[in-house]
Amino acid sequence: MNRSDEMATIAKAQVLIEALPYFQRYAGRTFVVKYGGHAMGDPAAARDFAEDIVLLKAVGINPVVVHGGGPQIGAMLKKLGVESTFVDGLRVTDAQTAQVAEMVLSGAINKELVGWINQAGGKGLGISGKDGRLVTASKVQRTVKTPGSNIEQAVDLGFVGEPSAVDTTIIDTAVAAGMIPIVAPIGAGEDGQTYNINADTMAGAIAAALGAARLFLLTDVPGVLDKQGALLSDLRPSDIERLRADGTIGGGMIPKLETCVHAVEAGCEAAVVIDGRVPHAMLLELFTAHGAGTLIRAE
Repeated sequence: MNRSDEMATIAKAQVLIEALPYFQRYAGRTFVVKYGGHAMGDPAAARDFAEDIVLLKAVGINPVVVHGGGPQIGAMLKKLGVESTFVDGLRVTDAQTAQVAEMVLSGAINKELVGWINQAGGKGLGISGKDGRLVTASKVQRTVKTPGSNIEQAVDLGFVGEPSAVDTTIIDTAVAAGMIPIVAPIGAGEDGQTYNINADTMAGAIAAALGAARLFLLTDVPGVLDKQGALLSDLRPSDIERLRADGTIGGGMIPKLETCVHAVEAGCEAAVVIDGRVPHAMLLELFTAHGAGTLIRAE
């Protein structure tokens, strides 16, 4: 071995030594990871993600993946000639759209992710919120203000739901058997009606129910940024309220942060908003001192 090879090997060993305290800290704990955005449509990124998830399992951490699929649902609806409308970022879901959403989420996307996990050496188990009554859903209620006034009107989003109860038995059973649950954001109501659920919301509810050590929301941005564009690495709910009030955060980041706050206030140790486009960003956040995203913890 020449000198340069020896130095490279030593550097790799030092990386593992740096990660050791984190391996020990999180051994036996659960991580819930919401997977979606840019990374989902890129085979190389999907392969990296699957390898990261399998690595977590190999070092004694129990990962649970909840995936999205809005763009894929939209593409399928377009192919079928079905028009889509949105209210506050949520797709209005009629009976036909609900069927397409379940087909795309629980079928194509879910099994593709299972395939990536299995190819990386893990044992992926594809389920939805329906399986084992994992997630019982209730119909989402939304109101919108009439333009030019403060009058609020109820809006019927159709078969769009949100978790009203979570039973983690099927996840606990799968994890104990050495499997990695891959969850599609579909749930059923008490009456058996199928509902499409926002993947961030689904992941937050599952993380809270599991008392997860971490909830990861993989996004297409580095995390929460201040007005100068610098990353805010550590936030509390009160910080988020202040940043929202002064306009620092807005748009699609608001519901993501609301999910994080709900999760940490309901039993999840911490949530992280992180850039899923960065290779191995989740590992950098977990196993290095400097981290790679925005960490949200309870007050």
